Amino acid sequence: MRFLVTGSSGKLGKELVRIFPESLHPTHPELELRDRQTVSNYIAQRKPEVVIHLAAWTDVRSCETEQLKAWESNVVATENLVEACQQEVGECYFIYMSTACVFRGDRGDYVETDVPYPDNFYSLTKLIGEFIAKRMKNHLVIRANFVPREKWKYERAFIDRLGTYLFADDLALAIGDVINKRLTGIVHVAGKEKLSMFELARITTPNIKPMTLEDIDLPLPRDMSLSSVRIKPYELRRKV
Repeated sequence: MRFLVTGSSGKLGKELVRIFPESLHPTHPELELRDRQTVSNYIAQRKPEVVIHLAAWTDVRSCETEQLKAWESNVVATENLVEACQQEVGECYFIYMSTACVFRGDRGDYVETDVPYPDNFYSLTKLIGEFIAKRMKNHLVIRANFVPREKWKYERAFIDRLGTYLFADDLALAIGDVINKRLTGIVHVAGKEKLSMFELARITTPNIKPMTLEDIDLPLPRDMSLSSVRIKPYELRRKV
């Protein structure tokens, strides 16, 4: 079965390529998703049977200040890919990687049937991407929280921002699992534990410093924790 993984140079993408080593995983220069004709030609030539769409611009602050770029990267790119798949490989299995941030974050423990309420522009583009992905007859929208299993890239981490996190390698294995089950619709892939970002960061970076959401001027959901009415949660493996 021919797989296509977009965003394969990202932290999660690299882990998925390890699971699907025979997949097509073009770099950004090889497949500019914002260019409709380029995407159409690529899909027409290769006709993937499974598409795992990870590519996105995820910098929340930059998405707020450069909304056109965020829209083109997260909405237009997804639309180009879906349209090309509909035209060239209409029955392909289309997996769209979304985020727990589509929810407002005022209560947490969101399940698949809860109503999204984006709190920033990045989250809005990802939610719109979900609706675009649903145009595919055979689609799966995955919502999750993850970070790479490496040293925390910032000096501080939030003590008051919560989530049911997984490390990228854990999430890649979970994605492989739900793909093998051929799930469709929306599914929340969550870790078993609800942790603050500070608690999560301490696993890989014991000397991380604490901070709170009051320390920044950016709209971020406070409680991004997910639950699922469809699948069991996955283990957050703490070994670094």
